[in-house]
Amino acid sequence: MSGFEGFPGSAVREKLDHPVIDADAHIVECDFAHLDFVRQLAGPDMVKKVQAVRANHGPTVRGFWWGLPSGAHTADRALAQLPRYFRSRLDELGIDFAHCYTTRGLSHVYIPDTETRRTSCRALNMLYAEAFADVGDRLRPVAVIPTYTPQEAIEELEFAVTELGHKAAMIGTELRGPGRPATGKDPFLEPTQSTRSIVMDSPYDYDPFWRKCIELNVTPVCHTSSRGIGFRASPTNYVFNHLGDFAAGAEFFCRSLIFSGVTRRFPQLSFAFLEGGVGWAVNLLNDIVEHWEKRNAASMAENLDPAKLDVDLLVRLFGDYGDARHTADRIRANPHGNGFFDRPESIDEFADCGLTDLRQLRELFIDPFYFGCEADDRMVSTAFNKRLNPLGAQLKPVFGSDIGHWDVLDATSILSEAWSLVRLRLITEENFRDLTFTNPAMMHLSMNPDYFKGTVVADAAAKLLRQTAPGVAAQ
Repeated sequence: MSGFEGFPGSAVREKLDHPVIDADAHIVECDFAHLDFVRQLAGPDMVKKVQAVRANHGPTVRGFWWGLPSGAHTADRALAQLPRYFRSRLDELGIDFAHCYTTRGLSHVYIPDTETRRTSCRALNMLYAEAFADVGDRLRPVAVIPTYTPQEAIEELEFAVTELGHKAAMIGTELRGPGRPATGKDPFLEPTQSTRSIVMDSPYDYDPFWRKCIELNVTPVCHTSSRGIGFRASPTNYVFNHLGDFAAGAEFFCRSLIFSGVTRRFPQLSFAFLEGGVGWAVNLLNDIVEHWEKRNAASMAENLDPAKLDVDLLVRLFGDYGDARHTADRIRANPHGNGFFDRPESIDEFADCGLTDLRQLRELFIDPFYFGCEADDRMVSTAFNKRLNPLGAQLKPVFGSDIGHWDVLDATSILSEAWSLVRLRLITEENFRDLTFTNPAMMHLSMNPDYFKGTVVADAAAKLLRQTAPGVAAQ
């Protein structure tokens, strides 16, 4: 115990000389309000279609029951439903400025039917613009951008930013097919849904969408669940499905961005991955390094080319040490065994990301990425441990409260729970500043120097930008 659990976040905030920016609180939509906008956009028949939508991870996959605060913490649910109420309690929570992400839209960006998906997401964006209109100095809703084609993504982003005034956006990161209907047979024998990345081996070119994000000064944010896919498809146990859920969704999109070359082609873009923590990213970065060291094009050509196999040496060794089954004659007849495949056109699987030197991973991985971490996540400490980072650098975790969802038992103690990382000497006070202010601010300032204009953190953000990115601040 840190000595701060159970104390209001304001007790921690008083100790700090910097603002606290919540990178990931939530909106819990009242369905009736959402459906008002659906009806306005597309009429009563579309209301019925949207009402019929369930979380798109298959008919046999166990979802949560119950997912929102209740009982003694009913007021915490109201924080996510009533923006003016949320704003009235921010000082008590110790939070200066908060971003509020969708709840309903987490699955609605993956509705297979195009008209239903696009209508629902637009209705959500209209609802958020109206609901948060009077609290913009301290709260900001995040638009929901469906991405089943680059064109629909561009159109919704333009509408959300230019028509509704949104400054932040959560994007769909996958193309998902519908779950198969239940047949009464063993659900594990049925695929629950088809999934592919929007960028890796994609049927579409999303570069126009990334250019639009740059044009509109928006950081694309991933908040992707992986429930219903592969190893998270239990029909009986939600916790089993949820463990590692957002981390796996984020890791898939992160890999896709790197290996499809997006971060190489668009070095000015920032990306964020929320609610999965940062431990997976530390592991992925080390994994990329270890694979590149063995499977870069030069190493493959030198050490892993089957054409360079010394068959005479193998024959001699099999002759000396083989047995009646493993003879020299048999190895000469089939030196590669059954594992020899036709040579691909290119053996350089790092070609699209342009990785030729490990130092390039700073530009491809470390600089553009921000990783959303919840208050009770001790693995935050791995992001700041330079000894775990093969480049001797730090990753960029951002503090997310997750207010509005079941894993926040007491909203008033979220910041004090995060502070326990300092009390336990897992991170330093400087790390805590990066977690709760520097990184959440730069996650958006790196794309939009005016992002916090008109908010209570505007002065602190401007000062930070001058200190950390003077070139951006001068634009």
